[in-house]
Amino acid sequence: QVQLVESGGGLVQAGGSLRLSCAASGRTFNAMGWFRQAPGKEREFVAGISWSGVRTYYADSVKGRFTISRDNAKNTVYLQMNSLKSEDTAVYYCAGSSSYRPQYSDYAYWGQGTQVTVSS
Repeated sequence: QVQLVESGGGLVQAGGSLRLSCAASGRTFNAMGWFRQAPGKEREFVAGISWSGVRTYYADSVKGRFTISRDNAKNTVYLQMNSLKSEDTAVYYCAGSSSYRPQYSDYAYWGQGTQVTVSS
């Protein structure tokens, strides 16, 4: 059974930091990503990372503030979030894909999400 389990969400003041983790089990993924969904909005891409970790991709809104990384020995992907803003408030989801450069529809496996709330 394939599972993705996120952790690390919570309440933080604007300007603060959080580190999200996503532990995968049951299989490994060529690419992994973080997405988020704010109330009343569509789910959006935040960051993605290749198997080796050499290639990383970020939404413009988080570039320079968020860093995605992975530890393949632990089958875990991380999202370090710094300089958080109120507009970063959302449920954050991790996802895994067999594709090397996946589009949204290529992410077949999803976690249950973790809430991040940034107070201003």
